[in-house]
Amino acid sequence: MEDLTGKTAVVTGGGSGIGLGIARALAGAGMRVAIADVEDTALERARASLEGSGGDVLAVRVDVTDRAVLAAAADRVEEAFGKVHVVCNNAGVLVGGSISEMAYADWDWVLAVNVRGVINGVQTFLPRIAAHGEGGHIVNTASLAGMSTARGMSVYTASKFAVVGLSEALRADLAGSGIGVSVLCPGVVDTNIFDSGRNRPDAMRSETGTDVYPMVRHLPEEDRAARMERVLSAALDPAVVGEIVLQGIRWNEPFIFTHPNLESMVESRHAAIADAFERWSRYRAEQGI
Repeated sequence: MEDLTGKTAVVTGGGSGIGLGIARALAGAGMRVAIADVEDTALERARASLEGSGGDVLAVRVDVTDRAVLAAAADRVEEAFGKVHVVCNNAGVLVGGSISEMAYADWDWVLAVNVRGVINGVQTFLPRIAAHGEGGHIVNTASLAGMSTARGMSVYTASKFAVVGLSEALRADLAGSGIGVSVLCPGVVDTNIFDSGRNRPDAMRSETGTDVYPMVRHLPEEDRAARMERVLSAALDPAVVGEIVLQGIRWNEPFIFTHPNLESMVESRHAAIADAFERWSRYRAEQGI
């Protein structure tokens, strides 16, 4: 979508972090932006900030795992701004730990937000975008963890691989429809995702999974803060991510990457897949099967 001026965008997880960065970029491009978030305080702060920059903004409290709430929010956005053209399914959470450490509650919470939240966003807004016939764009936030694996990221990685696959399938389904689809795969960004547990429902809490970033979990608790500070000091500003996403929408990019210096993480996985194809091809030829 090249012409965004005067059109409406919805950004889930828009109260802070990447979501707020995307909302700020879209508002700066002349869009009317609805930010949806589960945190009231962050939502109000984000709304005030965007309005202070001259944006036309609506703030809606939304739990993306609740389909009825999301549908009601969509109605409210359309009442306030009219037709929705861009949807960014960005809300996400993190639980660290190996698969052997995970409880069902860890799986249930991460998949509910990271995967079902994206599905709910697509199912809620796609029919509305298709109905007005003016085209549109959907951005689903995954992660580089949806392109490659790392120790201690089991549940999170599984959820983000699901978002990548969902997005690729959706893009194929919508080819030629005038509705584009991108999957955002960022590296480390300066957000609150490492404190995801603040929003974790009591019914989905466990004693196993943690929102402590995997690269610091092995450290004594007293050393973790300093290491995380070093990690985040190199993290990308969410405002930069927002500008990258804006360009990705304009280009209708299938994959939006924020950290091209991390390409080797993806290349190594693809090389392993190619090697496996070659080995099995050779085996079948040798066995005559």
